[in-house]
Amino acid sequence: MKRQLIIATAAAAALVAGGTVTAVAVSSDGSGSARSGAPVTAQSAAHDAGSGTAQMQDGRAGIRMQDDDANGQEDIREARAAKVTASDAAAAALKAVPGTVAGLDLDADRPGLVWDADVLGKDGKWHEVTLDAGNARVLNQHVDHDDDDAAGERAALQNARTDAGAAARTAAASHGTVTSLELDDDRAKAVWEVETVTKDGKEHKLLVDPQSGKLSTAPADDADDDDNDGADD
Repeated sequence: MKRQLIIATAAAAALVAGGTVTAVAVSSDGSGSARSGAPVTAQSAAHDAGSGTAQMQDGRAGIRMQDDDANGQEDIREARAAKVTASDAAAAALKAVPGTVAGLDLDADRPGLVWDADVLGKDGKWHEVTLDAGNARVLNQHVDHDDDDAAGERAALQNARTDAGAAARTAAASHGTVTSLELDDDRAKAVWEVETVTKDGKEHKLLVDPQSGKLSTAPADDADDDDNDGADD
């Protein structure tokens, strides 16, 4: 397995005080060794945080929530519990990985509530960033080596005049809390596909034109397709 570079606790102090700290390379079995002659400054630590190497904080979200959709209320519970909006999550993801957000998903698959963000970085690589849904703190980020390289999606993102954050704000203005957003380039024309939950607990599926920013309701067959996903599997 690849060895991951984990910045020791002292790195936090170095970032604040501008000092240096020795980086420790820790292997998958937990062993580690100091990198001789490789002090990590506040600047280099910040660079590592955006380099695409997996970066873990404590990995725990502040809002405790288990993944339980037994009564079909998962999205509603998540929407009501989240303190960070989709647009704020997009902004936080871009601070961690400069580039373009391609998708956002409010998720409780792991202990705690998080935003999972897909970012096409300025380095041309696809990144996955996990953010605390309570305070937008980055919990994890890594390069997605397994993601299919879709030229169409790259082109659609680069040509979009309305980015993910703007699309989320447009949908939230009239349809409640955004729980997921992605750029769908499988249609005849690329479009931001947004799911929201209103205060009355109703879920909505909306479309935002990436060029004009115009908001519309997704066709009824879109919802039907979602309901039937996996029916033929």
